[in-house]
Amino acid sequence: MSTVEAKTKRFENGMEFDLRREREGISNRFLTLGKAFDLENQKRGEERLRRNEQELRQITDAISQPVVVIAPDGSVLCGNEAALEYTGLSSAEIWNGIFCALHPDDVERVRAERQTGLAGRNPFQLENRMRGKDGRYRWFRVHYRPMRDQQGYILRWFATGTDIEDRKQAEERVRNENLMVREEIDLSSMFEEIVGSSKPLRNILSYVARVAPTDSTVLILGETGTGKELIARAIHNRSSRSAGPFIRVNCAAIPQSLIASELFGHEKGAFTGAMQRRLGRFELANGGTIFLDEVGELPMDTQVALLRVLQEREIERVGGSQSISVNVRVLAATNRDLMAEVAAGKFREDLFYRLNVFPIRVPPLRERVDDIPSLVEYFLDRNAKKIGKVIRKIAKQTLELFQAYKWPGNIRELQNLVERGVILCDGDTFSVDEVSLRPEHRRGSSSQTIPTTGQLRLDERQQRELIEEALAESKGRIAGPSGAAAKLGIPRQTLESKIASLGIEKYRFKLA
Repeated sequence: MSTVEAKTKRFENGMEFDLRREREGISNRFLTLGKAFDLENQKRGEERLRRNEQELRQITDAISQPVVVIAPDGSVLCGNEAALEYTGLSSAEIWNGIFCALHPDDVERVRAERQTGLAGRNPFQLENRMRGKDGRYRWFRVHYRPMRDQQGYILRWFATGTDIEDRKQAEERVRNENLMVREEIDLSSMFEEIVGSSKPLRNILSYVARVAPTDSTVLILGETGTGKELIARAIHNRSSRSAGPFIRVNCAAIPQSLIASELFGHEKGAFTGAMQRRLGRFELANGGTIFLDEVGELPMDTQVALLRVLQEREIERVGGSQSISVNVRVLAATNRDLMAEVAAGKFREDLFYRLNVFPIRVPPLRERVDDIPSLVEYFLDRNAKKIGKVIRKIAKQTLELFQAYKWPGNIRELQNLVERGVILCDGDTFSVDEVSLRPEHRRGSSSQTIPTTGQLRLDERQQRELIEEALAESKGRIAGPSGAAAKLGIPRQTLESKIASLGIEKYRFKLA
């Protein structure tokens, strides 16, 4: 290589080096400027984000419902003023304390459902109980809504709570009321309406019309089966509470160890088997009427709690410490002599006077003889329709027999006897014979000379003689008030079976 070429090569290499250095310098300057520009953009973005979050915080604080802001990973970032006010938590505490405010029974379910909802990346909602700063839990429906950027990535979740405590309480009342209606449908169907026009009944209805519009406590007195619940329902239906619930409690049918829980409810864990909180009958009757049937059966400790309800209109659930206000009218009934119970130390005197504000005595059926034809017709029509029979008239002798009977079981006994008579009735005339009634309560009846059911527990020869004698007297007739079955005091079907088993020719007695 010549000297000129060598010099030229060195010059080119030097120029290339200088150009490379210049390019690197320019590149470094641009890189520095780019970093400064990016940093400035980042600062502006962070400032914009702070302003946006501040604006969002101001907006959420203006919302009256509790709102909690959640990060995409599910951690709680902050809560608005309504959330902090309700829970009593501070801004620092809400980071980890929001789940501590959940009802213990809801924590596991909410965690699982919330995790599933957040993973789904779409709006969802949950229902759970949240403890307030007063220590009480209320139901909330929580709506979870995501906030996304322009690319669709989730930046935040907003959980907004709506108080649904009243709705939940109403739903629980309806569930319990429906359960009790199903349990008591047989009892309530016994007296669908008041039947009769006798003077004693008219007097009762007059008392009902006067006391129903008031809110006074009523004590309904009367023997078993007289229709005390019917009077209680009539008072409720004619009162200003008629749109509210009517809750019936049979105090005699509930074990004494459970009666307090049944009336006033219990908290979870209050006793063995109390797996969850349960509302009592008084809370279910809120805004309406509670009917305490057989109130004389209440144990002493429950009498004290009932007295508190009547005096202060407050209850306390078993295992709880909070007083709960209730707006309930109390109607009570008993077949006992409560004054005698007070004298014997079995019933509190102060409770008796609290219950006995307006006493109504329901007369027994034997004092309402004039109502018996109407009651028989009513029960006859209902039972005949139920089994598809057509019965057009009632035998005169049957009505006379009914009006002469003492009716120790009152209307309930009459209803059962009519139902049994309808089942046994073969024609279109309803009739019942003397032997169907309890002879120890019959008035004015002659002594019985025809063998009764017990006398058929004889050998076959003696049975044959008794049956043939009865068939001869009834001229071969089996059913009816003058039939052989009635004379023997056994059901028609039983006699037919016995005739067949003994080989008796019943038709020959019709020709005699």
